[in-house]
Amino acid sequence: QVQLVESGGALVQAGGSLRLSCAASGRDSSYSMAWFRRAPGKEREFVASISASGGRTRFAAFVEGRFTISKDNAKNTVHLQMNSLKPGDTAIYYCAANPRGLPLPGPWSDDIWGQGTQVTVSS
Repeated sequence: QVQLVESGGALVQAGGSLRLSCAASGRDSSYSMAWFRRAPGKEREFVASISASGGRTRFAAFVEGRFTISKDNAKNTVHLQMNSLKPGDTAIYYCAANPRGLPLPGPWSDDIWGQGTQVTVSS
């Protein structure tokens, strides 16, 4: 079973930047990957996704061009570069992957999830 390990979460001031990383164990780079987040008292929501090849990306409307997602297939790692952070971006950020390379988010039963990394943006 592939495992996902997130890193890069931190406390940052509003307007600052963070780069989150998610490393997948194993050598199979055919996974589509995505980032979700859960803010205190709220449901988990989609943030960004990238296809297995890295050629297609998708973002939630609230990103408003502030985030980019990239995939390093050689290292089985996906990155989320977050700029112009706002207090409203405070959340636990989760990495997800679909081993069949299906687009995320989706109604798939075989998605794999990481443990999450905390991002806190102070005003």
